[in-house]
Amino acid sequence: MELLSQTWHWSISGFIIGIIMLLLTYFGKTFGMSSNLRSLCSMTGIGKKVSFFDWDWKSQRWNFVVVLGAMIGGFVAVHYMQSSDNVSISEQTITELSALGIDSPNGKLLPDYLFGMNVFSSFKMILILLSGGFLIGFGSRYAGGCTSGHAISGLSNLQIPSLKAVIGFFVGGLIMSYFLLPLILN
Repeated sequence: MELLSQTWHWSISGFIIGIIMLLLTYFGKTFGMSSNLRSLCSMTGIGKKVSFFDWDWKSQRWNFVVVLGAMIGGFVAVHYMQSSDNVSISEQTITELSALGIDSPNGKLLPDYLFGMNVFSSFKMILILLSGGFLIGFGSRYAGGCTSGHAISGLSNLQIPSLKAVIGFFVGGLIMSYFLLPLILN
């Protein structure tokens, strides 16, 4: 039980992900979270009005296990794997967050300023959340998949479009973190 109540070393998790990718490749399947969103929309019957959602979602039922696993994994992590140790964040990061008006996470993974319930009391933060959600959805659709699909499944299958997408994700993340986020929050 001790092994299951703590985080695993990255090499163990990486090995398991590698085995899963080999099995998916063997069975001719591809992995990705955003494809589940397409399946969910197709289930509603909207495919009769929007051609993108007019496809056989039943052939992707197996992929809902990914969503179920993510939900169960999140529940287990929060309720059974919490450590009394604080999250270590460098002093420089805390200083830079403070300059942007973001509070120190104080041992948590996420700062309340960006991820607490108080974001719903500010019109600016609601607008940032809605804009960010729209841009993530647009980017996922435009890139033909999400970060997990391209970075895990696409790269393991040696797909050049996935390599280009992953490079774009990283460059976009750097631009957002260092240039746009300070402009948005100030």
